[in-house]
Amino acid sequence: MTLGPRLIPPTFNTLPSQDPHRVVGFLVPEKLTVNVDAVGFGVDPDGDGARAVGLDAEALERLGFRGAIGDVLLVARDSGPVQIAVGVGPVDERSPGALRDAAAAFARAAARFSRLALDLGVAFALPPRVIGQMIAEGATLARYRYTVLQPSSTDVPLVSVDIVTAPKDAEETLAGIAVAAATSRAAMITRDLSNAPPGHLTATNLADAAVRLGELFDLEVEVFDLDALIELGCGGLLGVNAGSAEEPRMIRITYSPQHPEHHVALVGKGITYDAGGISLKPSDAMHLLMKMDMAGAAAVLGAMTGLGALGCRSAVTGYLMCTDNVPSGTAIGLGDVLTIRGGTTVEIKNTDAEGRLVMADALVLAAEQRPDAILDIATLTGSALQTLGPRVAAVFGNNQAIVDQLIAAAERVDEPIWQLPLEHRYRRQLDSTYADIANMGGPFNVAITAALFLNEFVGDIPWGHLDIAGTMQSERDESWRSTGATGFGARLLLDALVAFEPVRT
Repeated sequence: MTLGPRLIPPTFNTLPSQDPHRVVGFLVPEKLTVNVDAVGFGVDPDGDGARAVGLDAEALERLGFRGAIGDVLLVARDSGPVQIAVGVGPVDERSPGALRDAAAAFARAAARFSRLALDLGVAFALPPRVIGQMIAEGATLARYRYTVLQPSSTDVPLVSVDIVTAPKDAEETLAGIAVAAATSRAAMITRDLSNAPPGHLTATNLADAAVRLGELFDLEVEVFDLDALIELGCGGLLGVNAGSAEEPRMIRITYSPQHPEHHVALVGKGITYDAGGISLKPSDAMHLLMKMDMAGAAAVLGAMTGLGALGCRSAVTGYLMCTDNVPSGTAIGLGDVLTIRGGTTVEIKNTDAEGRLVMADALVLAAEQRPDAILDIATLTGSALQTLGPRVAAVFGNNQAIVDQLIAAAERVDEPIWQLPLEHRYRRQLDSTYADIANMGGPFNVAITAALFLNEFVGDIPWGHLDIAGTMQSERDESWRSTGATGFGARLLLDALVAFEPVRT
């Protein structure tokens, strides 16, 4: 795994504006810096700020520029940097998320350039720290490309962005940029891992990447091989792995701040390639995406790299449950019964419902530690995609306060989630004649029965479950979401962990 480039984010600087009370976007370009290829100026729907790019409101309108968030217009000059009009939208829509989107649109419009400057912040009545974070996140994430396997790629890397700000706000703006360095890196590491082809990212490779990242970010990483998993009694992970030529791995990652205030456990599904096992998936476009069936584990690993930088006061233990799920003469079959750690037996009614099996072992291990909460994340069910589409993930939980904390974090990072009911009247669908529980319910409400299955293994620990099957990838560039793996969940979990508050059961 090549993760190096993602560990060194672009350089972000602040530049003092000549007049902190100026009209939005009014700044003479040559006063920015001599080493900038493109300069972005905020322009609103009324055309305020248009003169910064040498045009008036009428000219911008003729050229199709409306000033909405996401609108951009490049204006070339005979010399000096290219000037880009960047829509800032109407005043009542200028939220932190809108600023992130505007910065992303600018960075995409300037995709041929490596050194940029941006004058947007004064249009947004937001704290300087928020302005710095939103601009840095939007620009960095929008310019992401997975080019590890394209040595001839012509993509231009983003090297630096100068953010224009009032001198008095420079320090706080830089503080926000520092936060963005951690959050963006977490998301891009997650994207790198999720985009990697299955032949390049086996369970063993993923464990090696975790060890390397642990060394870089002061995390304790323990890798459990086949023999260790047998000793632990992790029958779910071992059963799913039975058809594979590759050994499974459980990766336990521990973040330990001084004098931790709380303890949170994370569980991530790490199926490095999901062919469906004996319940073989149809050969359609979905097969191409099954290299991303480890996006939950990647999100846990990515999130944990940012905990130290953001000063998380909770101890965090992450479990990454890693294997592929392929058919062979040794693979588990329908009707087989597996024994999860702790002794619960599971009848296999569908080998393509494997994620919940590997996660069950980890949920039991996590619950044995008696943490204040358990959070899990998984590309678990197509039902979540069918229900909420590709932009919204499903969230379930046995404790409303935990679910509310996840929803609040999702809103802050603009990774939308929607609560679905943990409807216990559907639990009977998981009844088995031959085991304690079956791994599959009926043909409907699959996301709910999958969550009910996981709920069986957390005991009385407050628990939240994110089903990110729909949000794991994007078919096209959209705002700060780049084509391919989105890294969904890494920034959400990181935000939730930093802000975590224990709840009463």
